[in-house]
Amino acid sequence: MASTVDVIVIGAGPVGENVADYATRNGLDVVVVESELVGGECSYWACMPSKALLRPTEVLAAARRVPGAAPAVTGTVDVAATLSSRTAFASDWDDASQVEWLDSAGIGLVRGHGRLSGDHEVTVTHDDDTTTVLRATVGVVVATGTSASLPPIDGLDRTRTWDNRDVTSTEAIPDRLVVLGGGVVGVEMAQAMRRLGAQVVVLEAEDRLLGREEPVAAQALLDALVADGIDVRLGAAATSVHRDDDGRVVVGLDGGDEVTGDELLVAVGRRANTDDLGLDSVGVVPGRGGYLAVDDHLVVDGVPWLSAVGDVNGRVLLTHQGKYQARLVGDRLGGRDTDPAWADDRAVPRVIFTDPQVAAVGLTEEQARDAGRSIRVVEHDTGAVAGGSLLGRDSGGPARLVIDTDDDVVIGATFVGAQVADLLHSATIAIVGEVTVARLWHAVPSFPTVSEVWLRLLEATRDD
Repeated sequence: MASTVDVIVIGAGPVGENVADYATRNGLDVVVVESELVGGECSYWACMPSKALLRPTEVLAAARRVPGAAPAVTGTVDVAATLSSRTAFASDWDDASQVEWLDSAGIGLVRGHGRLSGDHEVTVTHDDDTTTVLRATVGVVVATGTSASLPPIDGLDRTRTWDNRDVTSTEAIPDRLVVLGGGVVGVEMAQAMRRLGAQVVVLEAEDRLLGREEPVAAQALLDALVADGIDVRLGAAATSVHRDDDGRVVVGLDGGDEVTGDELLVAVGRRANTDDLGLDSVGVVPGRGGYLAVDDHLVVDGVPWLSAVGDVNGRVLLTHQGKYQARLVGDRLGGRDTDPAWADDRAVPRVIFTDPQVAAVGLTEEQARDAGRSIRVVEHDTGAVAGGSLLGRDSGGPARLVIDTDDDVVIGATFVGAQVADLLHSATIAIVGEVTVARLWHAVPSFPTVSEVWLRLLEATRDD
């Protein structure tokens, strides 16, 4: 392995892999540095294994909603098979196939912990404590992602708990699970564990779930979780955590109540993996949460040869958005003209893979009003169109468009219901393309599909 290359990428998750791939395609010599598994958080402990845990019970629930199919569902989910499938989707936590891909793409791999150690320089410490010094002629890219953060709750840092890695890699379903946090990880894993047999309590300090999404979507999901038998407690602020003499975790709440479980999943936020990155050697001070401030070309403030992509820059903590940033940086480093990260501000698609799904892109009504936009909001139900009704009883949920009335364009969209994630890309294209509502009338949805909800939403724009 040459010690001098064009580009060094610290972190071989999906974001780092994409930077390396695009830079390599542009003719650059690239090395990635990875201290754990090539493929990163999404492949082994987040996106893929979590969806593998959710999918079997989602299929059963979908069948039970359809008359004629429901009587055929006479059994329950096979927990052992679900866990086995999850393990297969996580490649049994073995990155051999990912390493093979790097090799086939002509990308170098250096195993170990990479730290910035000077201008255009990264020092890698290997497991045997030896070091390798790498130098980049073009640039260095930080793609180290984030880790679960612990809130300042008395006793939490001294108590054995679960984070997203623990829950997605578990080999057994606990009898009782307490979930701290009602965000994406919290609600997805609460439903997965409940449907796989656990008794689940969700503790959310705020007054609703999914605090960054539309309130109507949060309420629809709350209703679904409660219908599943999940004990969801809103406005429930945890004040203390400990394990009792029997090993049970005990969460004290503001007001004096206590909640007891076998495991506690802490899902209240993330922190950038920058604590041991050598940032001081290049004069960079991370911001709150350890995140690296970047401009719209993803260049770290004050260091023109250093880029930060994906979760580590804190712009959008989503794999697909990090990969979008990675493509921009890989092309920029390769000498291509690139637009700045426009979609990071205005067209971020996001899906919560619960049942019902919550799919959204762009601004919520509240965000648009706070930004001073002149807007109109229209709504319909995804189950109240022919395609939605065919999915079965109670398969729908609220759909909402946020329309900028000055420019006559959609700036936000939210869909709740079965399979609504498949509606999201059309909304993303409408926002990115700044397609006017008048033009959207000519994008005819096929019948009978859930996409017909677009027609009903557009019709609502004509109502006085």
